Amino acid sequence: MTYIDLTLSFTDDMPVDPGDPKSELKQIADIASAGYVDHLLHTAMHVGTHIDAPLHMLDGGKRITDFVADKFFGRGVLIDVRGAASIGADALANGALQKGDIVLFLTGFSEKFRTPDYYDKHPEITPEAAEVLVAAGVSIVGMDMPSPDRPPFHTHRILLGKDILIIENLTNLEELIGKEFDVIALPAKLEAEAAPVRVVAKIR
Repeated sequence: MTYIDLTLSFTDDMPVDPGDPKSELKQIADIASAGYVDHLLHTAMHVGTHIDAPLHMLDGGKRITDFVADKFFGRGVLIDVRGAASIGADALANGALQKGDIVLFLTGFSEKFRTPDYYDKHPEITPEAAEVLVAAGVSIVGMDMPSPDRPPFHTHRILLGKDILIIENLTNLEELIGKEFDVIALPAKLEAEAAPVRVVAKIR
């Protein structure tokens, strides 16, 4: 069995969306002085590889903890949109999407992580494409870029409004080209609108 990790490692110098508070991961105890190692993590939810729940954009929406565990497992579908300035419904025209699928968009933008272009120049998934995903009944949509859209966040609202969760800041999606796989995307069980998530593809 082969597993591919699609998750960015969380470090003390993690980039954050412009305007968000800086994250911090630091050691606060060591074996020499305390007899054990301990670290402190201080971060907003939307840093690194994370998953958005409806409350992120919808008043009264569900939190991460409102979803049962089987929400975070599913057949994976890779949509290769590298080079596209905009990701429209046509990108999904040849994909045989099924109810419960976890759809991953390969944009190639993970290679720009830690550069200004990563946040400023990523493509967007159009509302029309979001409606196709809703009609197919997919469970989760993920991507190797910081967001599927920009203000006023129409695509976020369309997906989250139908309980389709959103995973941002994936990596290593190129390794899934031509493969059949399942996705495991288990978030930290936080009473919040989002959470860090470890995303792994299990190759069939």
